[in-house]
Order: sequence, then C-alpha cells, then structure tokens
Amino acid sequence: MVPSPLALLLALGAAATALAEPLRFVDCGSVDGSIREVNVSPCPTQPCLLHKGTSYSINVTFASKIESQGSQARVYGEMLHVDIPFPIPEPDGCKSGIQCPIQKGHSYSYLNKLPVKSEYPSIKLIVKWELVDDQDQMLFCWKIPVQITS
Repeated sequence: MVPSPLALLLALGAAATALAEPLRFVDCGSVDGSIREVNVSPCPTQPCLLHKGTSYSINVTFASKIESQGSQARVYGEMLHVDIPFPIPEPDGCKSGIQCPIQKGHSYSYLNKLPVKSEYPSIKLIVKWELVDDQDQMLFCWKIPVQITS
C-alpha cells in the first residue's frame, strides 16, 4: 500500500514539530530578574548552529524584581571557563525592546541581534548573555551551547 501525499505531509509535519523544542538555557545568575523564556531564531536544535555571516534574533522574556533607570547587555563566548567579550550592535537594553525606566514586578521582552562574523573560527562554545541594571546587578544571565560553522 502506497501512503497518500497527505499522510506523508502529516508525518513530516509531526516529525518537524517533535524537533522544534523550546530553547533550553542555563540561568547563570539572574538576581534582579527572573527569566521566563529565551528564544534564539533560527535555532531549531541544540547546540545552536551559528553560521558565519548570519545574524540571529534574540528574544528574552523576563520579569524585573527591581527598579532601574537603564540596562546594559554584555555578551561573551565562554571557552574553557574563560569569558571572551562578544560585541553586539546595541548594548543598551532601553533601545532593545525594554521600556525604561524598568519597574519592579513588570515583564519585559528584550530583543537584540547576535551577528556571527565571517572571520570567527569554526568552534564549539557557550554563549553567555547578561543584562545588568543601573547598579551593575544581573537582571538576567543565561547560557546556551553553540557551534559556529561555515
């Protein structure tokens, strides 16, 4: 018996849905906020395959536990437990989807881009993304495994 095209399409759709899991992350010290969700797009599986010359969308939903006039992002590539600064186009959280001043008890969607430059080496590492408040305390900190590839 030959399966119908519809049956094949449904089976493929079910397989694709099974592969699209929520992004798993490690909270690495969110003190002044609590992370609800981390999305890196596109990243259908982990470790995230980051292709050189491509930019990835970052969306972090978090709730603030404090008041803050502003926020700054710091991004690192962690290799052998050493943090190597990773430049991003817009480190100011108030220009990245967050309405400032930040208010205690409110939820925010932080939006940014992670550009992967062509000159980066092809390597496996951990991306560590921090957002600090105006007292340099962690609103959030998360880590995910990635692999930079051509």
